[in-house]
Order: sequence, then structure tokens, then C-alpha cells
Amino acid sequence: MRILINMKRLAEAALLAATILIGTDCAAQEVAYPDIVERWRQDNKDRWEANMESLTVKDGDLSMKFSYQIFGDKPSDGRSLYISMHGGGNTAASVNDSQWENQKHLYKPDEGVYVCPRAPWNDWDMWFKPPMDRLLEELIQTLAYTLDVNPDKVYLMGYSAGGDGVWRLAPRLADHFASASMMAGHPGDVSLVNVRNMPFTIWVGGDDAAYNRNREVAARGRELDSLQSTDENGYIHETHVLEGYPHWMDLKDAAAVPWMAQFRRNPYPDRIVWRQEEVTRDAFYWIEIPHEYAKRGQTVIVSRNGNVINIESSDYPELTICLNSKMVNLSRKVTVKYQGRKLFKTKLKPSSETARQALESRGDPAYMFDCKIRLMLPK
Repeated sequence: MRILINMKRLAEAALLAATILIGTDCAAQEVAYPDIVERWRQDNKDRWEANMESLTVKDGDLSMKFSYQIFGDKPSDGRSLYISMHGGGNTAASVNDSQWENQKHLYKPDEGVYVCPRAPWNDWDMWFKPPMDRLLEELIQTLAYTLDVNPDKVYLMGYSAGGDGVWRLAPRLADHFASASMMAGHPGDVSLVNVRNMPFTIWVGGDDAAYNRNREVAARGRELDSLQSTDENGYIHETHVLEGYPHWMDLKDAAAVPWMAQFRRNPYPDRIVWRQEEVTRDAFYWIEIPHEYAKRGQTVIVSRNGNVINIESSDYPELTICLNSKMVNLSRKVTVKYQGRKLFKTKLKPSSETARQALESRGDPAYMFDCKIRLMLPK
């Protein structure tokens, strides 16, 4: 279901006018989630099976190789997945190949699939170029289908240049991961506000002074402390600056693996803070925006309490709230507020077609929303 709400600011009172609902052309219906998911899996299984046979995932003409190991017995709710990114960077391919081989043996989870992709490039930013988002999504989908990985138990980690990648990918893909760990990487100018709902641990040697890694990582740890101090239900994190250790931490950072394993992804958090990064995206958890409005720095904050949605702030003129029966009680009316002021209160009509389109677009059954509320917001 798609609902368009057009709001006008009253000239004198500076309040929002009464909302106008249009486009409610779908009837309420029973949404057959298992049937939609099974059809989607059948439509894509040949590609996923081919990916596993070749140990390669693709985005158009670009391909990324990967290796994997399986540890422990498969739990009843599916395997965990650890995506571990190697070091190297702007150097010879042989050096990055060597780093890839080394990464394959660094960490050993008690349970799960330990996957080491080989970066498709030999550049300093090899782990966070724009195509990497799609390659990781394809990797997760492939392993979820072929090895019964639980998408709510996917963890991201990386060392050195791989740590650089974690700094960038964890915030912009936070809705994909249960937790993440950064080892010995440089954060650059990345913002951390997006990791509100994704526990994050960061590790660096106290003597790792190249590029000021030790100081920069410590500063980002303090930034996470500050974020958590004003949002007690978010920004779970740990910061480890290992005094006396250089760039190589002698595997002390392996403690990050069991730390991450204690968390599960919550695809429907009660509060979302979303800031666009250098690679912009159209969707994050249960919020969508039109692609033409996506610019770095644009931010939206939305919270949810039962059947009440509150848009706390938004830099976008248009915003879509995505809902399903796991988030709200669809037998009752849903209220949407903007900065605390009620816009409307109405009963939503779930749609199988909306659910199917959401699954095709997001590639994740957790984000199969059967109700969407599209809002035009005032400046």
C-alpha cells in the first residue's frame, strides 16, 4: 500500500495543515509471506548456486572472489556469517593476494561461516568503493541460500586496509549487520551516527602511529562515548587501544569475535538515525527516500513506539515509512507525527504486491514491508 500525504505550512500559525490521503487503491488482504519469499528464492537460486560453485560474486562485469570455512554445528536458527576483509591497499596485486591468504587464518569463531573476500581492486580504498555495497549484499544472499546463514547473524570485520573498509561500510550498511569490529584501520572523515543500532567494537595498537591511527581511533571511541551518553538505548560499543602494541596486535583483537557473536540484528529498531555517506543509499532499516534527494550529509531521525511513528527531523522533502505486522498492529490505526505534531491517524491496508516489490528491491526477507506511507514534508 502506498499513501501520499501532502502537507502545507499555515502562513500565520506555522503549523501543518490537515493531511490529504490519496492513492489508497489497494484493498486489505492476507499477505502470504512464505509464498513470496519462496518465489524470490526460486527466481534467484541459479545465480546463487553459480556464485558458490565459482566462489565469486558479481556486480555487472565486476567480480569478487571469496573463500569460506565452516566452524561448529549449525544452530536451529541458521548459521552465523563473519565477513573478514584483508589488509594491503595501494600496492602490487601479489601483496594483496598475500594479505588475503593471511586473513583466511586470522580468526576462528566457535560457530559460523568465516568468509574472506578478495578485494576486486588494488587501491587504498579497495574496500569501500561504491560497488562494494552491492557485492556484499550479493555475498550475504548467496550464503544465506546455499549455507543456511541467518541474515540476522551477519558480522563485519577487517584488519588494516580492511579496517578502513569497516569504518566506511559499517555506518552505511548498518542495517545489514548484527555487529562489526574494526581492527587497525583509519577512520578518515566518516560519521558514526548511523551505527546507533549496530554494536561496534574498535581495536588499535597504542603504538600504531602511522597515519595517526592510534590517536584517530581513540578519538572515535570518545565520539561513540558521547553519542551513547545522549542516547542510552543506542550506540553499544567498545574501544580498545592496546598500549605497547604496534600495527600488529598479536591477535589480541580476536576477542572481538565472541563479543560480536552475542548480538543479533534488529531490522526494526525503535529509533533510526540515518546520515548519507559518500556512497548514498535509498533505504535504511524501515525508511526510504527518493534517490534524487540522496546527498552526503542529508540526515533523518525517526522513532517508533507501538503504532505511533514520529519523524523527529528530516533534511528530505519526501520520506517513505515502511511497515509490516512485526512492527505495528495493523488491526489498529497507525499515527504519524512530525516533530511531535500529529499528521494523521488511519488504518493501513497491507498489500502482497508492496511486499513483493520490497523484497525484490531490498533482497532481504526482513525488509519485506507490505505497507508504505509516503510523505511530502515541509522545508
